[in-house]
Amino acid sequence: MRIILYTGKGGVGKTSIAAATACLLAKEGKKVLIMSTDQAHSLSDSLDTKLGPKPLNITENLDAMEVDAVTECELAWGNLKDFMYKMMTSKSEESLEAEELLVFPGFEELISLFKIKEIYDEGKYDVLIVDCAPMGETLALLKFPEMFGQFIESVVPWKRKATKLVGPTIEKLTKIPMPSDVVFDDIENLVAKIDGLRELMWNKDIVSMRIVTTPEKIVIKETKRNFSYLHLYNYNVDAIIVNKLYPKEALEGYFYKWIKNQKDAIEDIKDSFKGIPIFYLELQKHELRTINLLKEVSKKIYGNTDPYNILFRNTIFSEAVEDNKQVFRILLPFFDINDVELLQKGEELTLIIKNERRKFILPNKLKNKEIQSAKYEDGMLKLIF
Repeated sequence: MRIILYTGKGGVGKTSIAAATACLLAKEGKKVLIMSTDQAHSLSDSLDTKLGPKPLNITENLDAMEVDAVTECELAWGNLKDFMYKMMTSKSEESLEAEELLVFPGFEELISLFKIKEIYDEGKYDVLIVDCAPMGETLALLKFPEMFGQFIESVVPWKRKATKLVGPTIEKLTKIPMPSDVVFDDIENLVAKIDGLRELMWNKDIVSMRIVTTPEKIVIKETKRNFSYLHLYNYNVDAIIVNKLYPKEALEGYFYKWIKNQKDAIEDIKDSFKGIPIFYLELQKHELRTINLLKEVSKKIYGNTDPYNILFRNTIFSEAVEDNKQVFRILLPFFDINDVELLQKGEELTLIIKNERRKFILPNKLKNKEIQSAKYEDGMLKLIF
């Protein structure tokens, strides 16, 4: 089963491109599910069909759904739900809805990813197309399993012991309920699910990201930045789709000055993403909605290329020996070295780029070594040990 995630800045047309891809693959005989994790849910509009939290058949070989974060959160919590509700309302005189309490920042993203893993494990489809939220929210979605997993893995083992020892006393004094073993079991099950999710999402034989952009400087700049952030979290981007190109005839008259702007933008994209397949789609005369229009435009995007395939693969993290020194390399194009901050604590390395932070464990060969220096060349960050 292939999993292909489409993302990009808001308004670039990623939902339409994702839906067109799904229609093309279904037409070619693949059993396809397209799923929206964007809470704005424009996939229903694109397919011109009201969608819900369960797969709905749209046409031959094509099903579609929109993730309902509230419903999925309720199903995912298990025994945690009652405990969280009691804890969060123990000191409150107000009547709070449990559903509102249990949809806190970040958990919606995690639930969306759990749905991806659940669909993959069921194995009913050849392809899962994911129409993601705008890029900022997608980054939150993709990094949350790792962050949440690290937190729980470090807290749960000693928290269970501490609760057994002093829990009854604390509960008596504070009137705040302490979690039972059943709750801890659910948390540990959650950790296991997160581990399985991380393993799946980092499997580059199964999962790939595709970024949709438009030929505008501001959008391209954000595309480059997000491309690097995806690399930071070890996600493979195997294609760039440039949407809403102005046709030549449309650039006559009033839009004449856009000819050079668009030409420069396309050259920038080609130079910046050398080696990665780039696809182009002109601005259409009609809105990209309804199955017939999506099928029609899908071949214009991909031509003779099969979008089911992994179209490009790059090595993001690698080890090497240079000048008799061990080097850990991270492919992070489009950044200034001044934007990068490194923190090392034993075998754990924290890489901070502007407002994005990622912690990871160094490879075995480097675990007992300290970073001596770092340099940034041709989009490659080199850590020298």
